[in-house]
Amino acid sequence: MATSTAMRMRITTSMTDALRLMAWLSPTYPVGAFAYSHGLEWAVECGDVRDAATLADWLSDVLERGAGRNDMILCACAHRAVTAGDDADLVEINDLALALAPSRELHLETSQQGRSFLDATLQAWPCPALAEVAARLEGRLAYPIAVGAAAGAHGVAREATVAAYGLAFVQNLVSAALRVAPVGQSAGTAVLASLTPRVAALAETLHAADRDALGSATLRLDLGSFRHETQYSRIFRS
Repeated sequence: MATSTAMRMRITTSMTDALRLMAWLSPTYPVGAFAYSHGLEWAVECGDVRDAATLADWLSDVLERGAGRNDMILCACAHRAVTAGDDADLVEINDLALALAPSRELHLETSQQGRSFLDATLQAWPCPALAEVAARLEGRLAYPIAVGAAAGAHGVAREATVAAYGLAFVQNLVSAALRVAPVGQSAGTAVLASLTPRVAALAETLHAADRDALGSATLRLDLGSFRHETQYSRIFRS
């Protein structure tokens, strides 16, 4: 009986954590993610993304060789720092995350969403540990740091957090593509489905990674984010 009760409690906790992550990373969560395309709008403008196949190629590079991978590592590092109670490391990893943004627009993208996420989560899902995190992270806050820190404060598993963050990263860019690229909803859904196993594979390895694993090779996207700042017609802030 005791074993059965303990098992039910573990299942309930796991389900609650999964639902919490779904809520936090939902498109309706008030972080303003709809306003950013992470350079995708420029990629469409210059012809790098022109259909579902080129969108899938572009997203896979961003996910596995660019900001997607780095953000998943940073999310894991923030989660680990909060779980260990290492305030100095948490502040340091946030500073690093902000410094890694290669352009003004991408810096705004991560810092605006990070602050909005922490403020919204602190109000809707308050807990003493999260209040301590908020006290340590005043000022500019990178989005993956905010998500990882909040999950750590609430005791949500690190691997699940990193996987959910990675999938949400891809989902937001697919959503942006539906508005700016010649890609329909069915094709966008298929692209998301094709990348989901790759998100899971990354999460399996990156949830244990530290900052030494950070690195990117998406120079064209980085340069495109600078060009987007002066793009004649645009609907996104990045």
